[in-house]
Amino acid sequence: MAQYSVEGVSGVASNHDDLARLASFFGGEEAINVVKALAQAGTTTDDVIATQANVRLNTARRILYKLYDHALVTCTRNRDENTGWFIYHWKLQPDQLDAFVRSRKKKALGKIHQRLEYERGHSFFMCKDCLNIRVTFEEAMESAFRCSGCNGQLINEDNGRIIQVLEDSAQRLESDLSEPPSF
Repeated sequence: MAQYSVEGVSGVASNHDDLARLASFFGGEEAINVVKALAQAGTTTDDVIATQANVRLNTARRILYKLYDHALVTCTRNRDENTGWFIYHWKLQPDQLDAFVRSRKKKALGKIHQRLEYERGHSFFMCKDCLNIRVTFEEAMESAFRCSGCNGQLINEDNGRIIQVLEDSAQRLESDLSEPPSF
């Protein structure tokens, strides 16, 4: 695991903080509490995590499984000799944070490229009164250039600004992805 220091804060602590912020997307405040509890405990069981995070056991497990699906935590399974039940021990993987973020950026870049291709390949028309009705040329032709909402006239829309925003976003993401990962 990479260890670095920024103004006296270790890289591991910073990665745990980043992981906690990311966890909020998986389950809000409860997920942040679960990640913080796991960061403090190191390797521990879901019972301990739920208790320390002050969440229900099922909630802690749901969050842990979501994080596990994205390789942000690992778990080992052992059988309890007394009960025969499986006990799962969980551990954060903050070194996987960069890989997760990069994969999400690649997915977003793919969607931006799809949208960019769609915007470049079509002419669009909008209702001058509704402003929330936006249709392709083909759809406008089918409706005789009349708005489906208010029956007003559809006018040609210049989507150059949308294309520019998409190109800028794609360029930013491509720039981010061209940098080597910071492990």
